[in-house]
Amino acid sequence: METSSDFQQTIGLLGGEATIRARIGNVVEAHDALLKGLPADALLHLVSSVSLLEHGETLQNAVGISLRTLQRHKARPKGAGSQRLSVEQSNRAWRFAELFAHAVAVMGSRAAAEDWMNQPAIGLCNRKPIELLGTSAGMEAVAEYLTRLEYGVYT
Repeated sequence: METSSDFQQTIGLLGGEATIRARIGNVVEAHDALLKGLPADALLHLVSSVSLLEHGETLQNAVGISLRTLQRHKARPKGAGSQRLSVEQSNRAWRFAELFAHAVAVMGSRAAAEDWMNQPAIGLCNRKPIELLGTSAGMEAVAEYLTRLEYGVYT
């Protein structure tokens, strides 16, 4: 269950409204921003905020973007225009930020959330949460497990 704090953390992980270049006060405004495509700078901010995403395979699995594509975004000269992610890439980046914000809330810190995402979890059939983020079903399983952990149910 996403709280207002988790929602603001999600926006923060993507660089805030200034980086996203849109006012996002609710999920409908988030929907509209995702349909336009998030600016590539939002992805760069997310990757710089979550060190797990610095690894190519993890980035590809969690956000659907290759390390080479990320490097191209980084190499883009400042002021070279507002390159945007596709709707699919924007959705995946948003969903990862949303799940990570929830993990931070449940685990207590970003470091603890990153550690948790990279460790096998009993409630996820001994799979690492980060491994399950390549599909919507896997993302849903991770989200449900985080909610169970939040309420003290560990299996």
